[in-house]
Amino acid sequence: MRELLLLTISGNDHPGVTAAFTAALALHEVAVLDIGQAVIHQRLNLGLLIEIPDAAVSAALKKELLLLAHDHELGVNFSGIAEDDYEHWVASQGRPRYIVTLLGRKLSASNISHVAAVVARHGLNIDAITRLSGRFSLRTPNPHRRACVEFSIRGEATNPELLRHDLLAITRDDEVDVAFQADDLFRRNRRLIVFDMDSTLVQCEVIDELAKAAGSGAQVAAITEAAMRGEIPFNESFERRLATLAGLDEAVLAQIARDLPITEGAERLIANLKRLGYKVGILSGGFTYFADHLKQRFGLDCVSANQLDIIDGRLTGRVRGEIVNGEKKAELLRGMAAQLGIDMRQTIAVGDGANDLPMLAIAGLGVAFHAKPLVRESARHSISTLGLDSILYLLGVRDREVIE
Repeated sequence: MRELLLLTISGNDHPGVTAAFTAALALHEVAVLDIGQAVIHQRLNLGLLIEIPDAAVSAALKKELLLLAHDHELGVNFSGIAEDDYEHWVASQGRPRYIVTLLGRKLSASNISHVAAVVARHGLNIDAITRLSGRFSLRTPNPHRRACVEFSIRGEATNPELLRHDLLAITRDDEVDVAFQADDLFRRNRRLIVFDMDSTLVQCEVIDELAKAAGSGAQVAAITEAAMRGEIPFNESFERRLATLAGLDEAVLAQIARDLPITEGAERLIANLKRLGYKVGILSGGFTYFADHLKQRFGLDCVSANQLDIIDGRLTGRVRGEIVNGEKKAELLRGMAAQLGIDMRQTIAVGDGANDLPMLAIAGLGVAFHAKPLVRESARHSISTLGLDSILYLLGVRDREVIE
């Protein structure tokens, strides 16, 4: 008669532990039904759920394992598992799985407690918690420090949107970001990412910089803020701002393009996504002159933005062709994905303004980046504490796997 046993082995980690214990089990033709191992600060926790084919040898096997644990200066515990409990566990393996990503400059016990409490309140179970960020020194100041842990959770969420809402509510009081995603094939196989340009890839609104040079800075800044808050239709605000640039010398564009302040983490993110085979593009309500500059700088694959109308070396205050507004961005994203043969669930869109919401809504992963409150509340995912490279964490990429 068989016996099911859960072994828990703990103590100071060193090479050969797993090999030694599984070799001992192999001598008794033991089957390993489940296994999990974690090492935190050189402390080992190894668990094995095993099937002993003949319960008569159980006592002798336990004695061997106790002696082996003593030799390795480890502790070992045995827990019997009822076969009915095991079958119940097997039957639960088809339940939905989700990933909750918690990130910030530094994570506290309170931050983790808040996430765990929400998960428990919705009747879900945490299967694993994994640190994705690298180690950081407590002695060396680092304003760009990153901390991230990923929770793998399982169970039937009766109201996934309420669960998402409750997780995002944590970010209102804690200085952290929380993302909630289905743990499915598409999350692990994104293929296309598109960025808004102004206040996303670059830390400014280019039209504001142009307006300063044209002497209409205060007027344009006020219209821009109202538009990004969703108070003015994008097309109307765009045309009003653009009209103030009439007569500006084309030579100003080159200087502004050279001085564009790149957002923290942009280069690290793009370099690693291209290394992973992603197609990378810009979908901007800004201007092709500056988007093309970034395309060349980062080696991007595609760019769609507004083309400034220039006559005799001066801006006319108009653009050529259709204005790239929110609806147009969504249309262009669909077109890019179709042209590349990529499922929309494999796409990522990143933006900060109200005019980015349509593309954030249709992308497989839509991220509101350092966005205004209206946009942050409307988007499914948001990042407000870290740089653009923190998007790698939402894809499950660890710091140790990236190039710096």
